[in-house]
Amino acid sequence: IVTTDRGEVAKGSAEIFFRKVKFWKEDGQEEAPPVFNVDGVNYFHVKVVGLLFVATTRVNVSPSLVLELLQRIARVIKDYLGVLSEDSLRKNFVLVYELLDEVIDFGYMQTTSTEVLKSYIFNEPIVVDAARLQPLGPAAIFMQGTKRMPGTAITKSVVANEPGGRKREEIFVDIIEKISVTFSSSGYILTSEIDGTIQMKSYLTGNPEIRLALNEDLSIGRGGESANDCRSSYGSGAVILDDCNFHESVRLDSFDMDRTLALVPPDGEFPVMNYRMTQEFKPPFHINCLIEEAGHLKAEVILKVRAEFPSNITANTVVLEMPLPKYTTRASFELEPGVTGQRTDFKGANKKLEWDLEKFVGGVEHTLRAKLTFSQELHANIIKEAGPVSMTFTIPMYNVSRLQVKYLQIAKKSSSYNPYRWVRYVTQANSYVARI
Repeated sequence: IVTTDRGEVAKGSAEIFFRKVKFWKEDGQEEAPPVFNVDGVNYFHVKVVGLLFVATTRVNVSPSLVLELLQRIARVIKDYLGVLSEDSLRKNFVLVYELLDEVIDFGYMQTTSTEVLKSYIFNEPIVVDAARLQPLGPAAIFMQGTKRMPGTAITKSVVANEPGGRKREEIFVDIIEKISVTFSSSGYILTSEIDGTIQMKSYLTGNPEIRLALNEDLSIGRGGESANDCRSSYGSGAVILDDCNFHESVRLDSFDMDRTLALVPPDGEFPVMNYRMTQEFKPPFHINCLIEEAGHLKAEVILKVRAEFPSNITANTVVLEMPLPKYTTRASFELEPGVTGQRTDFKGANKKLEWDLEKFVGGVEHTLRAKLTFSQELHANIIKEAGPVSMTFTIPMYNVSRLQVKYLQIAKKSSSYNPYRWVRYVTQANSYVARI
């Protein structure tokens, strides 16, 4: 989707953008950056479940503002369509066009509130069968044994009527944490940070008030404590957040007393609370990498990864990448005998080793051996020519901050009113890097 700002950008900008993004990767470079300029036109884009949302302008605007707008447009469209996919966008083109027309008016942003937009949107969504869709992103990660839990990308529209006119009363609360960790070559933690959010989506009729209780030992800010004080708090199980902010619908009347949030949830998916934490925590994975010369124009890499979480937890879509010396021409890989669901690759264009693990069970260690062949002798220490190792992963039903939703209370309409409550946790890698 390309939103053209105030008619100042040529109509062919969509074709220019797609060609530029496509050839960016074919030229052996990384993916196109979120912001770039071609012939005086600024292109801003975000990728959401495989779809590109793009904005164009010739004027000097804040990149963070435009990227945030695109993320919110994607969220609003998902709220209205239920399923965000190429198929749902094609079938609901008129509705999406109407949404864009209300969100952006003559190049100026108006509102990205799903609830406010309901007063101005008249087209009904054409529901796409979610069962036929290939699971993408967070929607596929909530698995617990043989029971499948609904994912973050709820596949119901906030405005469409259910078949038969009945509506299932339920509410979804997701605690999503993106962690950043940098390990030294000795395995010590140099930096660690958690960016978390409590995300909510409500399908409750009548907009009842909700009370969300968090850990009683939760504290905000360092409060003048020394690092030693923080460590002692960490050992005793306290949760210390550096800072946080709340959605405008949240009332904090009793938050200081019993850590309870009260709110009347608006329509659509929204963040109840965003928080940041730099308190020391136990990283979910430990990475060990050894690289050494193995003869003339040859070297060997031994990469070990251990999951430091319980065995009843399984990480999904684990990917490790490691830049290799620029003179590397070939890499042969050796995995542990009998392993399944693992894939290795040598990206010759950008000299990078890639190791994909479909599933990673807690408490287990996996090892990869790679034999490298060089086209010429290295001019420096081989360790300085390679690395660092970076890792991406998703761990459902697990969070490292220990922030918990203790209970979710809904103001009852009657004694028989008992809606479904889904509280889920997920940890994802933001920047997970180990130096070698």
